[in-house]
Amino acid sequence: MDLQSPDGIARGQGRDVESAPDDGAVPVPEGPSTVGEPVKKEKPLGSRAPRFVKSSRALHLGWQVGVFLVGLVVVVAGVIMLPLPGPGWLVIFAGMAIWGTEFVWAQLVLRWTKRKVSDFAQRALDPRVRRRNIILTSVGLVICAVLLSIYLWKFGIAMPWSIDD
Repeated sequence: MDLQSPDGIARGQGRDVESAPDDGAVPVPEGPSTVGEPVKKEKPLGSRAPRFVKSSRALHLGWQVGVFLVGLVVVVAGVIMLPLPGPGWLVIFAGMAIWGTEFVWAQLVLRWTKRKVSDFAQRALDPRVRRRNIILTSVGLVICAVLLSIYLWKFGIAMPWSIDD
């Protein structure tokens, strides 16, 4: 982890951090984080296959084909669930996670997705954005209530079937 002073000059390079004088250096996180949140180190990219699988090229290739096929089945099931009842996006991301155990491109897509989701979550927690969302939701509910009351005033509650039969 690099140490950086408030003026942007890197400090602590080539010397022991504990013995370094207190010169205002602070740990610099590698991505967006909040105050007080520990800095997380990302896992290295690449295959997470067991060592005995990696020892043989043919076995590793077979492992990759198996992981790809299992991930493909899960992703296709998630795509099918998008218009049908079921957790489509959750299943798609589960398939991407399966692919991410073996393929670097899937690991990069998952890292990008995690960053975007955390950025959107931070943005949604912003008080101005929350206030705007609450105001827009309230205005939308008022408009729906007015339109519903106009409809009921004009047409009343009419059932499409006859109850008297």
